[in-house]
Amino acid sequence: MSNYFRITAYHKDLDACCIIDSNGMFEKQFQFTYYLYERGFEIVEVGDADKFMDVNIKKTDVNTEKMILRAFMHGRPVETTATVRGVTYRAIMVEDKVYIPNRYATI
Repeated sequence: MSNYFRITAYHKDLDACCIIDSNGMFEKQFQFTYYLYERGFEIVEVGDADKFMDVNIKKTDVNTEKMILRAFMHGRPVETTATVRGVTYRAIMVEDKVYIPNRYATI
């Protein structure tokens, strides 16, 4: 069974943020969150594929051994908006990658 999770995280010491996907490496969302937290990351957003919506990031294939770095940049992630099929959502942007962390919360 595959579990697709996405985390946006910020590392204060590096002053850098990233979007990381896991599709099968962790059984539970909290395991993925804790893995990054242990390494000094502040979790900005976390969700599974049922909760988040892609804007210009496509989901990856199942990989039970690796996480996938989707975007990286210096500084904090940018909060923005994205409109999909006429509905406006709060969105997260890292580098040029954008996604909606909660498809159930509209603006």
